[in-house]
Amino acid sequence: MGKYSFSLEALRSNFKQSDDALRKALQRLKKQKAIAIIRREFYVIVPPEYSVGNMIPTSLFIDDLMKFLGRDYYVGLLNAAVYHHAAHQQPQSFSVITKGSCLREIHNDKVNIHFYIKETWSEKDIVQQKTAAGYIKISSPELTALDLVNYHNAVGGFNRVATVIEELAENMDAGKLADSAERYGAVAVVQRLGYLLEQILRKEELSNALYRYLNTVHFYPTLLRPQREKPESMASGNRWKVVVNTEVEIDDL
Repeated sequence: MGKYSFSLEALRSNFKQSDDALRKALQRLKKQKAIAIIRREFYVIVPPEYSVGNMIPTSLFIDDLMKFLGRDYYVGLLNAAVYHHAAHQQPQSFSVITKGSCLREIHNDKVNIHFYIKETWSEKDIVQQKTAAGYIKISSPELTALDLVNYHNAVGGFNRVATVIEELAENMDAGKLADSAERYGAVAVVQRLGYLLEQILRKEELSNALYRYLNTVHFYPTLLRPQREKPESMASGNRWKVVVNTEVEIDDL
């Protein structure tokens, strides 16, 4: 059927056997490394072509996993950047943005999925990405850039963020970026992204679009890298009102 995953509940619906018989069959298949358990009562099939690593790519089952968990989601950060051809190194973890209460990350020698919680987002900023198992939701280039700034610590700091956004900018649209920034809600994140685009990356068309949006709202001095203690002076010296408390350099690819 082209499916790479299934739940215990789906087995109960399709095979009229006792739970004991089903669990024994699952244990036997696990020993044969034909299946792997991702979360309690959620399994993936491991076809022969993936037998070396004993696991399929997360992209082949993440949509089914999130439906199993009953969560809306999108694939974001460096993983989304990879789909937009803006990150050359495969991320060590798979980043999923979701709503609701915190979800425990899935981490073992085969799978590493990290969940980030957001209150809301707009479907206008989500795109459908085709995979061998169907479609998954990923953030648009514009939302990806905003998220990278917002979750800078999770992706390796501002040097990594600037490096990825430099290539991501090739797929970004100035008008769409301004619209995404307006929907994003976190004005300080927009200020930081604008500063990076203008002062570090020299992407004037994109930065000017963000600044036009900022002129429609109130925005105040903010630190480039958030920290508990504020410096003695919050003077920024730039139109973004971003106080530069960390140096940013583009990493060599």
